Amino acid sequence: MPQLNPAPWFTILFFSWLIFLIVLPRKVLSHTFPNETTSRSAHTPKTEPWAWPWY
Repeated sequence: MPQLNPAPWFTILFFSWLIFLIVLPRKVLSHTFPNETTSRSAHTPKTEPWAWPWY
C-alpha cells in the first residue's frame, strides 16, 4: 500500500512546519502599521450628572 510509506509525507510535513514556524512569524512580526498610535492626555473631562425628569 503506497500511501503508508512515510518517506515523502514526513518531509512534506517537516518542511511545511518549518515554514510555518520560522518564515511566517518573521513576516507577520515585521509588519508595520501606517499610523503610529498617540498617547492619550492625562486630562479627563469633567462630567455632569444628567437631570432625568422622573414623573
